[in-house]
Amino acid sequence: MNAQTTPSQDENHAPLIEQLGHRSIVFVGLMGAGKTAIGRKAASALGLSFIDSDQEIEDVSRMTVPDLFERYGETEFRALEQRVILRLLEHGPQVLSTGGGAFMNAQTREAIAAHGVSVWLKADLDLLMDRVSKKQNRPLLKTPDPRATLQKLMDDRYPVYAGADVTVPTRDERKEVIAAEVIAALYNHFGIQATMPAGGEHA
Repeated sequence: MNAQTTPSQDENHAPLIEQLGHRSIVFVGLMGAGKTAIGRKAASALGLSFIDSDQEIEDVSRMTVPDLFERYGETEFRALEQRVILRLLEHGPQVLSTGGGAFMNAQTREAIAAHGVSVWLKADLDLLMDRVSKKQNRPLLKTPDPRATLQKLMDDRYPVYAGADVTVPTRDERKEVIAAEVIAALYNHFGIQATMPAGGEHA
């Protein structure tokens, strides 16, 4: 399998790419929802380039996201995140995954609405806890009760995430399957008759 990220647009998805125009497909959702993993699969299936805003932030700042949080605090980090995402949105069509708090910023939401199509990967608490507990790089979860903190984040953020253009429930399933469901949801969003195989199967 070719590991290179140079995309060649998939002719099967030409109607969707045409509808996108210069807009980006922007994944939003909580940490652990799978925005990067699913985003990569969706980008590959559509023949679009993929970029992760957290990775881009780390590249431009030469610091990790946890280090940025620790040194500058969340407010400064969000300001940097906003600037990076606004710049990235100038380069569509592409698939862009964003950090969990990015969509909470009103200006960022406006920019995504103007230059992208937002996709919320909606996950339940047990799935998120199972995934984030395997990583120690979650600054917002460095609390005595990470589960309660994550529940609070869900309570605060899910009503805002619900404003995304497309909502796709995610679960403990193969990434290819969820990515195919995202693409099907995008077809539905644009009112395009999909000719792709269902369930992430390969034609």
